[in-house]
Amino acid sequence: MRTLIIFTFLAVLVMAATCYESRESMESHEHYYPFINRRRANDFIQADTRLGAVTQERIRERTKAPHERQREMCEDYYPCELYAYRHGYAAAYKHYFGRRRTK
Repeated sequence: MRTLIIFTFLAVLVMAATCYESRESMESHEHYYPFINRRRANDFIQADTRLGAVTQERIRERTKAPHERQREMCEDYYPCELYAYRHGYAAAYKHYFGRRRTK
């Protein structure tokens, strides 16, 4: 009887030592709910990457291609725009703005 009590006591001690959960393991809530919340699912994407993409897009909007700037200048000047409808924007820009005179 005495050996049975000692054996049971040792078994309880071994079980308590191996099954003990520390506070660090309880901090992660994956133990209770292993799936990620929908709102936290995008936390894996770095915020800097998203802001960098928006910044690059804004820079591309500010620095336009030369032909785009020429087209906008031609659209602002009505005779150039009418000429562009018949001959194209490149020819219209060349016709109205291509020969710049300096005095």
